[in-house]
Amino acid sequence: MLDLYHTVSAGAEEGEYLGLGLGSAGLHLGHAALPTLSTHIPPLGTMVNEADTVMSFVNVVEQERDFFQPRPYWKEFRFDLTPLPQGETVTAAEFRVYKTLSLGPRGNRTLHISVYEIVKQNRHREPELVLLDLQSVPGGQEGWLVFDVTAATNRWQQNPHSNHGLRLYAETEEDRSLSPGWVGLVGRRGPRSKQPFMVTFFRASHTPTRAPRAARTSNRKKKPKYDLPHPNRLPGIFDHNHINSGRQACKRHELYVSFSDLGWKDWVLAPSGYSAFYCDGECMYPLGSCMNATNHAMIQLVVHLLKPDEVPKACCAPTKLSPISVLFYDDNNNVILKKHRNMVVKTCGCL
Repeated sequence: MLDLYHTVSAGAEEGEYLGLGLGSAGLHLGHAALPTLSTHIPPLGTMVNEADTVMSFVNVVEQERDFFQPRPYWKEFRFDLTPLPQGETVTAAEFRVYKTLSLGPRGNRTLHISVYEIVKQNRHREPELVLLDLQSVPGGQEGWLVFDVTAATNRWQQNPHSNHGLRLYAETEEDRSLSPGWVGLVGRRGPRSKQPFMVTFFRASHTPTRAPRAARTSNRKKKPKYDLPHPNRLPGIFDHNHINSGRQACKRHELYVSFSDLGWKDWVLAPSGYSAFYCDGECMYPLGSCMNATNHAMIQLVVHLLKPDEVPKACCAPTKLSPISVLFYDDNNNVILKKHRNMVVKTCGCL
C-alpha cells in the first residue's frame, strides 16, 4: 500500500492522478502470452484513475487440500469486507498472491493459476464456483500474481452474506492438478511482506446529471448584451478615502501542516505532512484582476462603500483547491489510501 501511495503521489506532482491498473484485464482464457511477474507493484494502468479510495484487506481464513488428500488440490481465501465504505461504487478489485521461485523441473513448467468465487457452500458435496480470472505463468518466475475479482466484490458489497471467499487452483498444461504451496504460492504461513491480500478501489457515487440540450439555431436578431458596470468604474460614489490604504491585498500564503503536530502520526502512515496554504489579505477598492473577484464580491464592495456599518467587505478565500492522497489505518486496522478533495489551496480570490 505504501508503494501504491508513492505511485499515486508521483502522478499527482506531475499534474494528474494515476491509479494502479488491474494486473489482468478481464478473463485471460487463452494461454498464449506469458507475463513477466513483478516483485514490486503491478504496472500502471487507467482502470482506477477515477478511484477516490483504495482499501486493502488481509486474508483472515485459509483452507487447503494438499498432497494428503485426493486431487484436485486447491487453496481457499476469505476476506472480511464489512468495512466497505457506504455510498461508494467499486471501480476495481484485485486479489494478489505472491509466487516464489521454483527450481529444478518445476521451474521449466508453465502453470495455469485460476481463481474462483465460492458462490454457494454445499454440505456434502463440492461448492458452486464461478471463474473470476485465470493466468498462465512460467514456473521459474517469482513475483506477484494479480487477479481481477471485481465481479465478486460487487456481489459481496451488495450482499455481505454471499461472501464465501475465493478458491485458487494450480494446474499444468496437461491439466494435472498441483498443490498451490508446491508451486510456490505463498499463504498465511509465509513472510508478512508476501501475504496474500485484496485491494479494492472505490469512487464516490454521483447522481447522474441531465445532458444539456443542443443549442438551436435561430435567425432572430440577437439582443444587445447588458453587463453589470464594474464597481471600479462607477462614478460618484468613490473618493480618496476608499482607495487602497496600503494593506496587503488578498493572496495565497504558505502553510505547512504536520500530522505529527496534530497528534495523528499513529494512524496516518503517509505523508508526514503537506503544504496546505491559506488565503489572507484585504478585498478593497480597486478590485484588480489578480484578486479573482466574483460579481457578487464586486456588488458587495459597492454596497459596503455606501453602507459600511451594515454590509461587510468581501472576504479573501480559496477559489480553487486540489486533492491529496493520504495513507492511513481505519478503525479496523485496514490500510486505506484515500484521495481527500479540497485539501490544498491553489488560488485565492475575493468572494
